[in-house]
Amino acid sequence: MNGAVEAANKNIKRILRKMIDNHKGWHEQLPYALLGYCTMARTSTGATPYLLVYGTEAVIPAEVEILSLRIIQEPKLDDAEWVRARYDQLALIDEKRMVAVCHGQLYRQRMARAFNKRVRTRLFQIEQLVLKRIFPHQDEYKGKFAPNWLGPYVICKVLSEGAVVLAEIDGQESPKQINSDAIKRYYA
Repeated sequence: MNGAVEAANKNIKRILRKMIDNHKGWHEQLPYALLGYCTMARTSTGATPYLLVYGTEAVIPAEVEILSLRIIQEPKLDDAEWVRARYDQLALIDEKRMVAVCHGQLYRQRMARAFNKRVRTRLFQIEQLVLKRIFPHQDEYKGKFAPNWLGPYVICKVLSEGAVVLAEIDGQESPKQINSDAIKRYYA
């Protein structure tokens, strides 16, 4: 078996060396990259995309070269047993998908908790002066050498979850709400 592994490793190294030496032929390696992508477990779902689509794990080329338990047992099954096993796998596919959805929800909660641990809550009051951040996709954006902040503005309403409503100094209220992470306090 070690000889087969060494031969497979040599073949992979030869392909990679060929791709590095001349940047031609990368498109020939795309099917292998796609196979790798579909057969690797995702952290967010805890499952492989192949498993979620087909209900069973993919047989990768290394399992054919170096026989795995699944490959050894499959030829021993007759057609009726194989069909029954496949039906059982397909019957459990919805359950596997639900497990992946639950795993994804737990993963998102962990990520949100880790993010929120580092977030500083900033409290703003009505009548406070602030500057508004200019993002590149906004109409006020004038280029990378222009100022990044616009204002001062006056906070006229403080809403839940960190949203505020701004008004011009002359009192004209903006129709849009803005997130508190896009504003900063203005010190006159």
